[in-house]
Formats: sequence, structure tokens, C-alpha cells
Amino acid sequence: MTNLDNEILASREIVEVITAQRATEGAGFPIRRPFPTAQLDNLDPFLMLDEVGPVDWPPGEAKGAPDHPHRGFETISYLLSGEKLHEDSNGDHQIMRPGDVQWMTAGSGIIHSEMPSPAMIAAGGRAHSFQIWVNLPAKHKMDGQRYQFIANDAMPLGQSEDSLVTVKVIAGEAFGVAAGIDTYVPVTLQDWTMQPGSQAQPTTPREQQMALYLFQGTLLAGPNSQMVNDGQLVIFSAGEAIDLALDAGAAEPARFLLFGGKPIGEPIARYGPFVMNTREELVQAFDDYQSGKMGTIAR
Repeated sequence: MTNLDNEILASREIVEVITAQRATEGAGFPIRRPFPTAQLDNLDPFLMLDEVGPVDWPPGEAKGAPDHPHRGFETISYLLSGEKLHEDSNGDHQIMRPGDVQWMTAGSGIIHSEMPSPAMIAAGGRAHSFQIWVNLPAKHKMDGQRYQFIANDAMPLGQSEDSLVTVKVIAGEAFGVAAGIDTYVPVTLQDWTMQPGSQAQPTTPREQQMALYLFQGTLLAGPNSQMVNDGQLVIFSAGEAIDLALDAGAAEPARFLLFGGKPIGEPIARYGPFVMNTREELVQAFDDYQSGKMGTIAR
């Protein structure tokens, strides 16, 4: 949601700013990860945020994440550049292209892979995407699997009146435009682009814990216009709106993910690809995976 009526709203203060850590994941692709790290384990209900790349792969060398299991949460893939082939044990098969989103509910267990598409492997090119994990409440952790796909040209797009701010609405609402994704807990997930000289004050659901991750440029955020730099995560306090601005003299647009959700508030037991509520449930997840109960990918 965005404040269109110029009403006075309670601004969310900046609680913490965390710089993403660099690492390598999967078969050897580079990431920037603001959480989970030693500084921040999770941002309930979000469990993980990885910016994958950007990396320029030569022909024949593009890498991804081969077959692996999940249980107890949802994975979100948002592609900025390149092509990705998704396959899973539930029979889903999808080539993702720039701007596409897939929202996969692992539930009781699924095997999936996310690899560069055959065309990407052959020709190489730039790969840049986000991999995001969202927790499931205990009552839904053993639900069936679900796969939701939103193509780039079907993504709701919000825009400010002066056209200086555009928002791809993956989940939630902005500038009167709402997403069509179905979520188990109330969630906001949006890709914002702000041009130099722009301002915005998105209103946010009071019950959601909110944050943003800046992956291009700089940004002024919060009631005190604190400077945020590329690769930083900003966590906000409770409130109704977030103050955002970009100086007119900025060298480039600011681009960031604005996200948040209603906290689940349950114990988290996690190890590798499984996120449950107790250690016993984790042990059962590994047993079920090793015994083949999560299936295989038919190729």
C-alpha cells in the first residue's frame, strides 16, 4: 500500500542496518546474503534472503543448484537476468526468464533443482536473481506441495504520479496495485526502482515486520533520511509507513526489495534444507528424504 492521500502516518524508524556477506552456494555460484548470518538468524516469517550474482558466465560454465530436498517452508525465486530451469518431484517443469517469479511450497517434502537453462549453459551470459525462504506455520508444514508461477509480463506494476517510482508487486500492494499470489501468512514482497529526485512513503500493514534490501545505488530511508548503500539490509520498527527518498544528484536509480510479513512466532528448528519446529521433526525429515518418501524428479 502507498500513502496517496497525504495523511500523517506513523513513520517506521530504522532499527538496524546489516551489510550482506559474500559466499558461494550450490554448485559454485556467488551470493550476497544479509541473513541468515551470525548477526541476524531470521526476519520472521522470512528465513533467508540471497542475492545470487550478478555473475557473467562464459559459455559452458554457468552453475546452479542441482537436485536437493526441502520440507517445512516456501522458496521464492525472482529472476533479474539470465535463464533458469526449474524441475521438481511434483512434476513441475519451468524455464524462468528475466522478471519471472516462482513461489514453491515445499510442505511435507519436495525435491527440486534450479539450474541454468540449456540455452544459458550453451551461450553463457549474466545471471542475477534472488532466492528467498519463507517459513510455514506448524499447522501447514506438512501440507501438500504447490507451485505458483508469475511471468514478467503478468506481474502487477505500480507507479507514482510523477512516474519517478515504479514497483513490481510480487506480494502485497503498492500504489493501489495488488498482487495475485496466494500466501499462507500475510506477506509483502516488492521490487522498487526510484529515480534521482524521487520520494515515496509506502504505507505498510501494522502487523507486518518490514525491511528493505538495497541492491543498486544509494537510498535515504527513515524519518531521519539515513543513507543506505548497495548491499545493505534495513530493518524497520513498528509503524504505518516508510519514508524513502533519492537525492536529485544521485548517479543512478535506487533499486531494492521491500519486504515483510506477519511474524509466525513459533520455535524454529532448521538444518540445511529442512525447517521444522523441533529437533525430532528434523530427524524425521532426514529419514523421510533418505528413504525416498519425498520422491524424485522424473526426467
